Amino acid sequence: MTEPPNSPSLQLCDRKATESADSGIGDVDDLPVPQQIRISNITCDSFKISWDIPDSRGRERITHYFIDLNKKENEKENKFKHKEIPTKLVAKAVPLPMTVRGHWFLSPRTEYTVSVQTAAKQPDGDYAVSPWSEIIEFCTADYSAVHLNQLLQKAEAIAGRMLPFTVFYRNQQKEYFQQASPSYRSRDAQCRRMLPSVKDNSGSHGSPISGKLQGVFFSCNTEFNTGKPPQDSPYGPYRFQIQADVLFNQNTNVYFGDFYCMYTSYHYVILVLAPAGSDGDAFCSGRLPALDRANNFFLRCSEESDGSLSFRHAQDVILEVIYTEPVDLSLGTVEKISGQQLLSQSTVNAKKDLLHQRSTLLTGQTANLLMNDKLLTQLSLRNRWLNRAGFLGKYHRAFCNNPNICWL
Repeated sequence: MTEPPNSPSLQLCDRKATESADSGIGDVDDLPVPQQIRISNITCDSFKISWDIPDSRGRERITHYFIDLNKKENEKENKFKHKEIPTKLVAKAVPLPMTVRGHWFLSPRTEYTVSVQTAAKQPDGDYAVSPWSEIIEFCTADYSAVHLNQLLQKAEAIAGRMLPFTVFYRNQQKEYFQQASPSYRSRDAQCRRMLPSVKDNSGSHGSPISGKLQGVFFSCNTEFNTGKPPQDSPYGPYRFQIQADVLFNQNTNVYFGDFYCMYTSYHYVILVLAPAGSDGDAFCSGRLPALDRANNFFLRCSEESDGSLSFRHAQDVILEVIYTEPVDLSLGTVEKISGQQLLSQSTVNAKKDLLHQRSTLLTGQTANLLMNDKLLTQLSLRNRWLNRAGFLGKYHRAFCNNPNICWL
């Protein structure tokens, strides 16, 4: 969001001044306490803040404002411990409102508490301060279109070559596909349909589809040596398989939903397939970057000279495809796969912010896994599945040599 001219911007400050404010001469009665704290223009990594300063004898002595910002994780953390909180901000007494921004201490879709005090800098460098104001709560926003397009560009840079595929597939436990399956809310047993369910909060913390968009998850990645779906899966030994053109055709819009990693070299891209004019299409059209169905880096549907459709997927990312409408089981087949079920790795704790974070790429499995014999076997199977799908080897080495791809 573009800031208006002369809009003050506040950044994280050195801790020295803050410490002196806490350990200096203490509160001064004639410094006014900020009132009516107001938060506005909230984005995923910034907000504007303003307040009223009552008329009092000490108003002209104000030289600085201290802003105490804290994540609201539980009730106990609403009580500020000023000497221990690293996110205390210091600003000169400038016209309000002022902008607080910084992705290193503001996260998307996160609740915060904020409190303000006035301060007067003394000749010895210490600060005289007022009491703290009331505590105000607010929540940061999802990624904006600008942030999502930045994430899209990072995903495009590593998508790799396109491989042909012919089917979408979904693995589950046997009970999911049975007629009577009351334990699965995303199934309509009577009509034998897979119903859309709300996406969980896995993936990027700021993705606007998490906890909001409804859909049915599918995969489409294939083994690079066979061109077919892998026979191992971490999601269940039974697979529903459907021809690609049933879900993806000239009447389907494609949207980029998310890009994240699992603290390993494997990167995930979430795409949304929404029939034109559907409720899912209406949801995505104002929130997500739209992709050209025949010419994008991840998932393509092209019309051949004979009028048939051909399909391709990116090799070097794991695609998670959300189809926004119910899917009738009679449109495909359900069969047991021949391979073993792999270790299911939850994406709830996936790295939340590929947009901003930078550091060293982890080249092995998640570091804190308990390495017992059973788990080693499962990890070996998972690596075998990823290797078949073309995610290891040359691709892995390319990641290690590129510091601009994965940041932890």
